[in-house]
Amino acid sequence: MTTRTPLAARATLRLTLVLALAVTLLSLGAMALQYRLVAARLMEGARSTLTADLGGFAALYEQRRIIALRQAIEYRAAAGTGDEMLLLLDRHGMVLAGTEDHWPEGLRTEGAGFTVEPAREFDRNGTRWLAVARELPGGFPLLVARNLAPTNATLASLRRGMAGLATALVLAGGLVGWLAARSVMGRIGRVNDLADRVAAGDLSARLPGPRSRDEFGLLETHVHAMLDRIENLNRATHRLSDTIAHELRTPLNRLMQKLSRITGQEEIVEDLRAEMRQSIRVFDSLLDISRAEADQGIGGGLVPVDLSAVAADVWELYEPLAEDKGLRPEAAITPGLHVLGDRNLIAQMLSNLIDNAIKYCGPGDTLRLTLSEGPDRHLMQVADTGPGLPEELRTDAFERFTRAERDRGIQGHGLGLALVRAIAARHGAKLDLPRSEKGFVLDIAWPKLAS
Repeated sequence: MTTRTPLAARATLRLTLVLALAVTLLSLGAMALQYRLVAARLMEGARSTLTADLGGFAALYEQRRIIALRQAIEYRAAAGTGDEMLLLLDRHGMVLAGTEDHWPEGLRTEGAGFTVEPAREFDRNGTRWLAVARELPGGFPLLVARNLAPTNATLASLRRGMAGLATALVLAGGLVGWLAARSVMGRIGRVNDLADRVAAGDLSARLPGPRSRDEFGLLETHVHAMLDRIENLNRATHRLSDTIAHELRTPLNRLMQKLSRITGQEEIVEDLRAEMRQSIRVFDSLLDISRAEADQGIGGGLVPVDLSAVAADVWELYEPLAEDKGLRPEAAITPGLHVLGDRNLIAQMLSNLIDNAIKYCGPGDTLRLTLSEGPDRHLMQVADTGPGLPEELRTDAFERFTRAERDRGIQGHGLGLALVRAIAARHGAKLDLPRSEKGFVLDIAWPKLAS
């Protein structure tokens, strides 16, 4: 089975969240632009009010100069709205009229006339003001300012509203992204689950329920059509292999029987019998491989098996043969390890591996069988210090009829590892060919028996 992708690593979730983030950022950008426009409009309103005040004072100044200006400021100061700051000083800096008793510290007069520009902001007692400070002809300082507190309060309220809206957008974007990702991942997960079952060998696996009319439904339809085609081709291949093996095995056995009637040519007859027995063994191996591959992914026929006991029995059978050839056999088998499997097939796999090791190793080489319990699977290893597997054959080691040129003189037909792979697949076991400094090493990871 394929390993489940961590949630944070799933491309669908990342893409959906990125899109949600992009929409959220665009919304936040739009709100920031709107805030700037509102702030500019409010400041424009404050400047317009200030312009109107200055226009009125300019008209009075034209009529009666400082006297009319002083009377108007005294009248406005007596009204005391609190939203304006008015101040008129004499040539010596004494207050002639106004809402303040002294000139604001740090505020300088600049510009000429009653125009709003240049206007500047300043802070007094924590309150922001927009002010125009002029020195009228004759040395009379004039200050006309508007309180920006209402403008700032409006902007603060707008910021709070936008902050709440931004928070809601982020949360809503994340929620919508999560729900959309879950929906898409659920649809993709159906196809991944099907792929896992097919990878485990169940070519008859199909997605349950009706398929939608969207892209995912079309994908599922195409996957089903592809699996139907693969299943038919696989079934035809197995049928052809079985037919060839059965049909050729029978005439070979008949020839073996007829050879027993020939007399006077015992040496030739024995050679022919040996060749026929070898051919029959090839067909038997092909039939075993076909049966194991045909049953791959099907749980039927598998029962709880003591893997440790099977390994110990096979080792006990082959250990004397290894010693007779001058090998150094070593075994480390943890007892009590169980799998769901076929005892005969497991024994056949181990026999095949150990027999091959004995066949290819020479005196003084080491043959080792280990079986231990891993965190997720039972770990079995068959290793030797013989000639090993040629580098050019590593990628095709488990294919049928794969043999090294150097081994052509050794009896065999190159079906051993192909049978091992088929039996391993039948049991859901994983094979690995780790590199070693010398010899051949095969790791087999067996699924633990569910308790």
